[in-house]
Amino acid sequence: MRSQPIHQISRKGLTVWRLYGVIQTLVLFIIAGLVSYGTYYFDWPSFIYFVAGAVVILSAILSIFLFPKIRWERWRYEVREHEIEVQHGLFVVKRTLIPMVRVQHVDTTQGPILKKYDLGNISISTAATVHTIPALVMGEADLLRARISDLARVAEDDV
Repeated sequence: MRSQPIHQISRKGLTVWRLYGVIQTLVLFIIAGLVSYGTYYFDWPSFIYFVAGAVVILSAILSIFLFPKIRWERWRYEVREHEIEVQHGLFVVKRTLIPMVRVQHVDTTQGPILKKYDLGNISISTAATVHTIPALVMGEADLLRARISDLARVAEDDV
């Protein structure tokens, strides 16, 4: 079996994923607040307060601290001459090989949160699906996009 890919995504990606977890927890907190208000307004049982609070606390622990750390530790990629290997997962680690001859185009994307941290995502499109390498430093993402594009062009010329 091959060794795992050698490149890891930026450490700032961990911060971004934790920020996404904070946003998710805030949305859940608002929903839990509305449910708690419903217990007062509709005279529902009072244990719903505790359930709503427990769900928010559990979500915060998982989506802010635990899951981003595990995802960041497992996310790896490597671009070789004839293929791209991507490894990711939370509980089940998935390794994907993308042949260069199958690459149709490569994009970089950057939303407002990624832009604040100077990060970008690379999307590698094949006929079947789109594979994403998240949270790369933008300069590195641009260089990697150009390299994949060049290697895919060479692989296509060889066929």
